[in-house]
Amino acid sequence: MKHLKAIFKTVKRESPILYLITMVLFTGAVLSIPAMLMDDREIMGINIWIKPFKFFISTAIYTLTVGYIITFYPFSNLKSHIIRNLVSWTMLFELVIITIQAIRGELSHFNTTSALNGILFGLMGIFIGINVLVMVFMAFETVRCKLKLSKVIQYALFLGWLVIIFGSWIGGQMIEQMSHNVGIQDGGEGLPLLNWSTIGGDLRVAHFFGLHSIQIIPIFAFFITKKVKTSFKIQILLVSVFALLFASFVFYTYYQAYRGLPFIA
Repeated sequence: MKHLKAIFKTVKRESPILYLITMVLFTGAVLSIPAMLMDDREIMGINIWIKPFKFFISTAIYTLTVGYIITFYPFSNLKSHIIRNLVSWTMLFELVIITIQAIRGELSHFNTTSALNGILFGLMGIFIGINVLVMVFMAFETVRCKLKLSKVIQYALFLGWLVIIFGSWIGGQMIEQMSHNVGIQDGGEGLPLLNWSTIGGDLRVAHFFGLHSIQIIPIFAFFITKKVKTSFKIQILLVSVFALLFASFVFYTYYQAYRGLPFIA
């Protein structure tokens, strides 16, 4: 818990705007809960506020993560400011669109049923595209720069960026086919809250785990450096094995969905 408090404190000090946007996103997640209870409208068999709830949480975590880890890069104030603003504002606008579509009772993704819906979906694609470019840039800089971190955690960050880029590519596959399910149409039976299909392939599974690799892999490396008293080579080996296993799991869930099989039947 103290580490989490330190992260929030650091982000608030280094980037008040990104911190504010992160708080807005977390607040959106909280407000989505009473919205679910008061609004019983559904889209594809689930409450219309479930998607905003999930996206508010996920994007808030990602925005906070970027706001924190960028403090360890030897960037100028201007470069850091640009990256923070690109990530935080595009994430905020993304969620504004998702929320507007929920209020309207419309699908936010893969919706081209009208000119307005098509424009909003197109804008979301642009915002996500900007973030993918930021991910690629950060992966490159993680290799090029000497971060104010241990080499083990810097290595883990690089691996995390690689897997999150793959997770984003899976999102592109969903846009290409204009759906997240494989073998069946979107909707139907799914896991509680997550709504991942239990009767067909669902690319959202691999997309989700891939996108959160930037937290999972570095956190594992942090644990290794703090709790496992061993040599640098062994620490690197442990992080490599963990990252490989996690990346393999992400790829397996992608392959499973691509074959039309549910993550959990």
